[in-house]
Amino acid sequence: MAALQRRLAEFAAARDWQQYHTPKNLVSALSVEASELVEIFQWLTPEESARVMSDPETAHRVRDEVADVLAYLLQLCEVLGIDLLSALDAKIDRNERRFPAPGRP
Repeated sequence: MAALQRRLAEFAAARDWQQYHTPKNLVSALSVEASELVEIFQWLTPEESARVMSDPETAHRVRDEVADVLAYLLQLCEVLGIDLLSALDAKIDRNERRFPAPGRP
């Protein structure tokens, strides 16, 4: 993750884009990219959506949009000083306490 964040930061720096990478702008871009991912699935049936990766052109679009979402999320975490994997681990811990598996206290 850290290597990818560095690579994204270097890409932005080489183009003098860091000035635009404010939390607000990154969250907006993240939302747009997530919406572009939703657009691919919008009118598919559940069965069609489960097979979306079987069409090479659609699979390529899905991979690109997933990558865009992750890229903006990583950049947001970098700007805000969030350790993404630690944040996810802590969130899973909280969800396990909030929503115990059936038959567990």
